[in-house]
Amino acid sequence: MVMENPFEGKEIWFGVGSQDLYGEEALRQVAQQSGEMVDYLNKTGKIPVKIVLKPTLKSSDGVKQFMVEASANPNVIGVIAWCHTFSPAKMWIRGLEALKKPLMQLATQHHKEIPWETIDMDFMNLNQAAHGDREFGYIVSRLGIPRKIVVGHYTDPEVAEKIATWARACAGWDASTHMNVMRWGDNMRNVAVTEGDKTEAERVFGCSVNTWAVNEFVAAYDKVKDDQVKALIEDYKAKYDVDPELLDARYDELFIAAKEEAAMVNMMRENNCTACVDNFEDLGALPQLPGVGAQRMPSEYGWGFSAEGDWKTSVLVRIGAVMGYGLEGGASLMEDYSYNFTEGDELDMGSHMLEVSPAIGTIGKPRLAIYPLSIGGKSDPVRLVFSGAPKKDAVVVSMADMRERFRLLMDVVDVVEPQGSLKNLPCARAVWKPQPSLKTAVQCWITAGGSHHTCMTTSVGREAWEDFARIAGVELAVIDKDTNARQFEKDLQLSEMYHRLENRH
Repeated sequence: MVMENPFEGKEIWFGVGSQDLYGEEALRQVAQQSGEMVDYLNKTGKIPVKIVLKPTLKSSDGVKQFMVEASANPNVIGVIAWCHTFSPAKMWIRGLEALKKPLMQLATQHHKEIPWETIDMDFMNLNQAAHGDREFGYIVSRLGIPRKIVVGHYTDPEVAEKIATWARACAGWDASTHMNVMRWGDNMRNVAVTEGDKTEAERVFGCSVNTWAVNEFVAAYDKVKDDQVKALIEDYKAKYDVDPELLDARYDELFIAAKEEAAMVNMMRENNCTACVDNFEDLGALPQLPGVGAQRMPSEYGWGFSAEGDWKTSVLVRIGAVMGYGLEGGASLMEDYSYNFTEGDELDMGSHMLEVSPAIGTIGKPRLAIYPLSIGGKSDPVRLVFSGAPKKDAVVVSMADMRERFRLLMDVVDVVEPQGSLKNLPCARAVWKPQPSLKTAVQCWITAGGSHHTCMTTSVGREAWEDFARIAGVELAVIDKDTNARQFEKDLQLSEMYHRLENRH
């Protein structure tokens, strides 16, 4: 089982602004130098999708055609705009207003240093990107179009890194707008934060969230062939430390767990879904609450998964999995469980009953075992047990429905090793130091109304989620090493006013 490459066949179009004022020779040089820059960026190997240079944009009609074609092409996930010479911004208006894909403004130039001894007016006329940057920037700001701005020489490694991060956010947005979420049953009873407006979610994020009866899951389970189950068990044996009793006295229960995973996978593929959620209170005739199968949704298939009917977190896990494809680490459902209030060593431990995914990285080989579960009313579920691998600047992100809008909330965290064996804790978990501190992070999280369910990503961090939120046009509150609780509350109030005004419709 390997996650499908979300970048395969995708492109970012590179539009270069100029005009006819400087003549054909200047335009020829513009095209040549732009080609050199795009070739260089593609050859860095850092950017996960191909950047495609398009013909130089010299007129309002040309810009509009470029933007309309980019918007209509399903393979295009974003557009980079750069003004090599001075490109009068009025010619960009119709095109920018027609653009439906994420936009980056690249503020760069072909030459790295000013040729102090040889510079003349011909050079100045050709190489006036600093002039064009501001003209283009003005019209994008006037039109109120969100965009990523990257500044620096195109050979600067940081420029390629920032383009790469933005490209991953574009892929996350592309995945979001093509996402079908499969819900088996409804939300956990009486829980507030897992509720949400599914219609509004489709308007804002593009994801379609629908329910399949648990009876359909049971029917899919009954149709699974033994060969598919046995293949999954062999995969378990290759990747995990399987408890010997599961291969002997309790093999039937292992078989059930693998059969449930197979049924989930078959239903997801048959219905073109890339995220899913179940609920321990609504299991119908299923023999077990899905454990190992649910944990493997992000790690083996790149699909989002969350528990207790929390479809919003499953959406985030899918987005995180796509943005982090090919990088070390991954995305998983996480839930805050217990604090360590030891002075000078404050920590947060996250876990879940049995659904945290090894996608985030593990300390050692995950152990596949079976333990009782006091809720759900079914037979003992099979699950992977492990501790999350240490990672600096990971993030936990939540999505909350704040009545008239969605709010994303993110805390930057450092995942650390547990300080004890946790030998009596039969579930997957991760331990982290929240930034800037446990007390401040928790206070700010509660102030913002953040969920107890989160998506943890150890592959992509703060910048990718910031880029995604900008593309989606949703509020994102960030808790990091510089956060002050008093200022955070004030910033939240200002953000709330802005987004309430922005989202009037």
